Amino acid sequence: MKPLRFACIVGARPNFMKMAPLLRALDSYENVEAVLVHTGQHYDKNLSDVFFEQLEMRRPDVTLEVGSGSHAVQTARVLERFEAVLVEAAEAGRPFDRLVVVGDVNSTMATTLAAAKLHVPVAHVEAGLRSFDRTMPEEINRIVTDAIADLLLVSEPDGMENLRREGHPEEHLRLVGNVMIDTLRFMLPKARQCDTLAQVGVEPGQYGVVTLHRPANVDSPDTLGPLLDVLADVSERLPIVFPIHPRTQERIKRFGLAKKLGAARNVILTDPLGYLEFLALTSQAKVIVTDSGGLQEESTVLGIPCLTARPNTERPITVEQGTSTLVSNDASMLRSLLDDVLGGRYKQGTCPELWDGRAAERIAQALVEGS
Repeated sequence: MKPLRFACIVGARPNFMKMAPLLRALDSYENVEAVLVHTGQHYDKNLSDVFFEQLEMRRPDVTLEVGSGSHAVQTARVLERFEAVLVEAAEAGRPFDRLVVVGDVNSTMATTLAAAKLHVPVAHVEAGLRSFDRTMPEEINRIVTDAIADLLLVSEPDGMENLRREGHPEEHLRLVGNVMIDTLRFMLPKARQCDTLAQVGVEPGQYGVVTLHRPANVDSPDTLGPLLDVLADVSERLPIVFPIHPRTQERIKRFGLAKKLGAARNVILTDPLGYLEFLALTSQAKVIVTDSGGLQEESTVLGIPCLTARPNTERPITVEQGTSTLVSNDASMLRSLLDDVLGGRYKQGTCPELWDGRAAERIAQALVEGS
């Protein structure tokens, strides 16, 4: 078999958890060179550097350092800088056989566009996920990436059906499972050794975890205020640990809500946490309230109730089969479901098929066979 050269892209925090196990799987092939390209879309140490350390992930071979900016500016920088990487590789007589992208961030779409213009085939890990909400930038990134990619590596059956409905040929589709769960299963024993709970001051199974950052939840005081009221009230019965996103923290200050939150003695605010510390926290919680995509998946595998503060999800299997329930930003519904959790009335979920910690092996095999 001829040697293969893949350009593997990471750019933002969720990408690292998906790429780490895939790199390990690809590195086990003697005839594969996996070149790790970090676009630098997330450049803060807590959002980038610490993940390489904690995920036991090798450092990038190429760093584009695009930094922050509007969606257009960030996408343009990635396009320009990654195109130069592809051209340089081709001119040096070492062209890439395939681009491998994960997830749905701006770097995913932009590098896909650059590769397509230069006739480099694209594989998309986590293809086919759809929220059917085009106000979400991630949805646009998913649709564009899938439209261009010729190898669509899908985490759940709904994704397969979405791609078929969009007209993708069957030979482009592979149901491989959820690579994010590979990292969860790989890192969980190490995470459980962290002293995060002791530092925060909570006991296993006796607290909730909250993460909120999406504009629909935090950009209006009329929405954010009632959500914080619910958390403050519930914290009288169950301590709430709230690793607070910089965007959310700024909005709380701007809207004059900091005093209200500070008065809730059992709402424990922390800075954003590293992956291991955060996993230590979420994996031992009684309930999770989040607007994150990845936490819907992780909570389903962990069997922990997840109240998802979104009106829709690109991961419907976590609702249909798992432990997630969509509550949008409805404070009354959130309060009611938290009562159900505390009263032992919340539903039980099951772990989806192929979320078994071996998705990266199946993805690597599909990449090698399809390139």
